Amino acid sequence: MYHVVQDFYVSYLPYVVQKPLNVLIIPYMVQIKEIQKRLNTSVLCWLATCDAEGHPSVSPKEIFKLIEDDHLLIANIASPQSMKNVVANPKVCVSFIDILVQKGFKLYGKAELIKKGSPEFADLAPQLEELTQGLFPFNSLFKIKIEQSKPILAPRYLLYPETTEEQQMASAKKLYGL
Repeated sequence: MYHVVQDFYVSYLPYVVQKPLNVLIIPYMVQIKEIQKRLNTSVLCWLATCDAEGHPSVSPKEIFKLIEDDHLLIANIASPQSMKNVVANPKVCVSFIDILVQKGFKLYGKAELIKKGSPEFADLAPQLEELTQGLFPFNSLFKIKIEQSKPILAPRYLLYPETTEEQQMASAKKLYGL
């Protein structure tokens, strides 16, 4: 299975195949491994939703996990607007980056609101409860079927292709005073 990505730069992943101008095909399992790697080093993700009239909203999320290679679970801790929006319009975008390496992804797909009391919630919630360590109770979660993904890169990687992740991390630490 392959994902077609527009305007993607060759330097991002080592396993890409050049196709017609500005279009690269990335083997799905290679990209999923990179997505999982970046999710594991991201502190937050941002869930973008739209209401029925198309008004956008973005909400940070702290508890999230990739499952089945093509679904993202997000605990709904305190986001009534995201809930309303997903019910009215399931199309969403989730963005996340490793703040030091400054690489991440945008995941596009359709979200489903799963409420406490349903069999699916009982099946999925323990995977997120493990991450919360009991500190953040939630009564619903978002299950997002990932339909498309697009990498996010700091401009430095594009302007200076020889930049390594180690150099980018050192630069970010200096900039943020870490």
